[in-house]
Amino acid sequence: MCKTEDSDEEWEMKVKLLGDDKSDKLKNSMVSRSRMKLWIIRAITTALLWTSVVQLVALGEMWGPRLLKGWPSCFSHPDVALSSVPAKVALPPKRAYKNNGYLMVSCNGGLNQMRAAICDMVAIARYMNVTLIVPELDKTSFWNDPSEFQDIFDVDHFISSLRDEVRVLKELPPRLKIRVELGMLHSLPPISWSNISYYLHQILPLVQKYKVVQLNRTDARLANNGLPIEIQKLRCRVNFNALRFTKQIEELGRRVVRILREKGPFLVLHLRYEMDMLAFSGCTHGCNNEEVEELTRMRYAYPWWKEKVIHSEMKRKEGLCPLTPEETALTLKALGIDRNVQIYIAAGEIYGGDRRMKALADDFPNLVRKETLLEPADLQFFENHSSQMAALDYLVSLESDIFVPTYDGNMARVVEGHRRFLGFKKTILLDRKLLVNLVDQYSEGSLSWDEFSSTVKQVHADQMGSPKMRSIVPDRPKEEDYFYANPHECLQLLDEPLRST
Repeated sequence: MCKTEDSDEEWEMKVKLLGDDKSDKLKNSMVSRSRMKLWIIRAITTALLWTSVVQLVALGEMWGPRLLKGWPSCFSHPDVALSSVPAKVALPPKRAYKNNGYLMVSCNGGLNQMRAAICDMVAIARYMNVTLIVPELDKTSFWNDPSEFQDIFDVDHFISSLRDEVRVLKELPPRLKIRVELGMLHSLPPISWSNISYYLHQILPLVQKYKVVQLNRTDARLANNGLPIEIQKLRCRVNFNALRFTKQIEELGRRVVRILREKGPFLVLHLRYEMDMLAFSGCTHGCNNEEVEELTRMRYAYPWWKEKVIHSEMKRKEGLCPLTPEETALTLKALGIDRNVQIYIAAGEIYGGDRRMKALADDFPNLVRKETLLEPADLQFFENHSSQMAALDYLVSLESDIFVPTYDGNMARVVEGHRRFLGFKKTILLDRKLLVNLVDQYSEGSLSWDEFSSTVKQVHADQMGSPKMRSIVPDRPKEEDYFYANPHECLQLLDEPLRST
């Protein structure tokens, strides 16, 4: 109190000495300094608070249930239902378990080969009780696609939709990330077609020892059959729910389907007659000498394509080659496909161009591609990103009235399985070995058109993607039905019993 009174007296003396004008200036100056100090204190306090909040949220995202359980992230999108966006589904509760370590995954191959591998790796991570790092996609294959996981798939949906099964992080925690950057991790390709006991008894001890293990080739690393039903259903859940394409890809796919639907029904033809496929398989039926030499040089240029000397005609007779455009045209006509139906070509550039497509275009004039349905600007973002282009074809293939693959590659099989899941949409599975024999007989004149057509229809009457069990070939997993082509454990069937193939 004394100090306050003394200061008041001093103030009055200063006012008298300085006069009214100067006293006003002094008052204003002191008030301005007080306000400036107050503003600086507030700014520093706010900055400190925000820094603390960001650090706490980052820790919460890193350690999951250990810290900040249930707190919303400052950087997550609010759960607000927008007019053009459906309301978000409530997230499943986080699964609590003792983390045995971290699993890194390097996928190999094209989009659908990697898609199946991701499903397998999620199931494996779940049953080893490890944390899965968002898979790394192949950038060194023939397609040389630089796309990251988040460029193709909705990574946030992938993580959140599986949180009741497995903990997924976008990257390793900082201390482990540094170790990996220094090369301190154990990396290996797992054994193909393994059951879950291989991962529990061979891979899990490595994770527990090294804390971080990288599986560097992940295609076909989990068996088709002989697995617990929970694993099979989890593989399906990842494939049909968690692996959702990015918003940009989904919207463009819907636009293509809408354009096609405006003109009526449409058939998707997965015409796998592209340069890489022909070079890899050694299938050159219908190619001229220059093309045969070009494909051979390409096959030798890729050391990981192990088979070099290939007897093309013998392979074709065994049904191991994709149908040519000419063979495909005859097959579609024989099956009774309306010549005026829209046929969407889900493929890259057809080898031989217009010359090889002429027979198909003459018989079915309404051939379309994404490049003819969309403006160049619509596809500009996807240029030199083959996996994103394949994702667009995948979406259109799912929605088609009929899906016809000319080769049983990864896309054909994964789309077949997805269409089964969506209610057994018609998928015509071509018997190539029989077809090339019939085509040759018809071309040589030893078989009439009516005989050719009736035989083709009869053979394929039961190959339309109808319900049936997978075939099992003991000790020869490559020869048995692929899980992702027919995941019958996951399909909601009516009272009709499953039939064995």
